[in-house]
Amino acid sequence: MQYFVVMIDYGRRGREAVVDPEMTRRDVVARIASGEYANISFVHEIVDQSVADVTAAIMSEASLPEIDGQNADLQVAGFDHLRDLRKHEPA
Repeated sequence: MQYFVVMIDYGRRGREAVVDPEMTRRDVVARIASGEYANISFVHEIVDQSVADVTAAIMSEASLPEIDGQNADLQVAGFDHLRDLRKHEPA
């Protein structure tokens, strides 16, 4: 059996462990990315009788990738490059 334990820290109000055997890794990542789970202390993956701390891996999966605005239209840049190459071809 495999399941995840997500420990959420509420500060002075205490902590809460969310344990749902039906929740998959994808569900945990989606809930963190959506903001449903915030202030996470740790995420443990329990498989049979072993426990693994997967906090760093889950948090990196849940983080949104940074998009560089300067290279937003790469297809147009590729077309421009091909056009420039054709200009310099021998006639």
